[in-house]
Amino acid sequence: MDNKKVLVTGAAGHLGNVLVRELLEHGYEVRAMVLPNEDVSALVGLDIELKLGNVLDPASLERVMKGIDYVFHMAGIVSIMPGEEQLVWNVNVEGTRNVLKVARQVGVKRLVYTSSIHAFSRRWEGTIDEDVPFDPDNPVGAYDRTKAIATLAVKQAVQEGLDAVIVCPTGVIGPYDYRGSSMGELVNDLTRRRIHMLVEGAYDFVDVRDVASGHRLAMERGKTGQIYILSGQQIQLFQLKEMVQKVNGFHTPTINIPIKLAKVGAVFATLYYRLMHKRPKFTKYALETVCSNSTISNAKAKKELGYNPRDLLNTLSDTIKWWQTNKRKTGAF
Repeated sequence: MDNKKVLVTGAAGHLGNVLVRELLEHGYEVRAMVLPNEDVSALVGLDIELKLGNVLDPASLERVMKGIDYVFHMAGIVSIMPGEEQLVWNVNVEGTRNVLKVARQVGVKRLVYTSSIHAFSRRWEGTIDEDVPFDPDNPVGAYDRTKAIATLAVKQAVQEGLDAVIVCPTGVIGPYDYRGSSMGELVNDLTRRRIHMLVEGAYDFVDVRDVASGHRLAMERGKTGQIYILSGQQIQLFQLKEMVQKVNGFHTPTINIPIKLAKVGAVFATLYYRLMHKRPKFTKYALETVCSNSTISNAKAKKELGYNPRDLLNTLSDTIKWWQTNKRKTGAF
C-alpha cells in the first residue's frame, strides 16, 4: 500500500491493542483512538500516536481521522446485561454510523469494520458462513441486534461509495488481555484447582493474534463490500477445560449441569451480578451462546485473505503463560 497511516478505534481493548501490535510489526504508522480517562496500559511503550476521541462525537472523529488513509473500526460495547440496551445501541449503531459518515467526508481509502459472529441469524441450522443473513431482529440480545444493524449500515455505506470490508470474529482469547475479557475470565477460571461446573455446550474459540492478522489481511487483500468470518476451532466446554488443565499439568472433576437447570440459575445469577456490581459470567445470554449453532466456516477468509488460525492448544498455552507473567501488572483476574 502506498501510504501506511492507519487509525484504530477501540485501540486500548484486547483485540485493539493486539491489532496495533500487528500493524506495527508490518510497518504501518498507527494512530490509536482512545476515550478520555480510558485505561491505556495495554498500549504503554508502543510507538504510536494516541488521540482522544469518541464515536458519539463526530467533531472528535473528524480530528482523529484527519490525515488517515485506513481505518479499523472496532470500538464497541459488548454488554450482555439487561438494562444497558440504550448504551449498547448508541455506541454500536449510532457510533458506527458516525464513523462511516466521517470516513467518507475525510476520504479514507478503506475502512475495516469489526462485526461479530453474533450479527448472523442464530436460527441458522447448517454451517454458518458469509451467506447466512444478518439478523437485526435477533431475540437473543441487544448486542447481537446492534452488531447486525451496524453491519448492515456498513454494507449500505459501501453501496454509497465507501470502500469497506467487514470481518466477523468468533470467541476471541489470547495474550495481551490486560483488562480481563469475558472469554479470558472463562479460561482463567478453568486453571483453578477445584471442581468445575459446566453446561453441555460448545463454542468456537480463536486466537486474538490470528484475528488481528485477519484484520490486517482484510485491509490489504479483502474485496470491497465483502464479509470474512475469522473463526478458529469449535470445542465443547468440557474439552476446553481438559485442554486448559493439560497445559497446567493437572486434572480436576467436572459436574455437567443440565441446560434447563442452568437457565433457571441464570435468572438469579443476573440479579446477583447487578446487586453486587460485578461483571456477569453466567447469564441467559451466555447460555444461549454456548447452546446455539457454533459450526462455523472460515474457508472464505483462508482462500481470499490467506487467513490461517493456529491450533487452540497453542493459544491456551501462550495465554496462560502470558497471564502468569503479567497478572500482577493487570489485576484483571
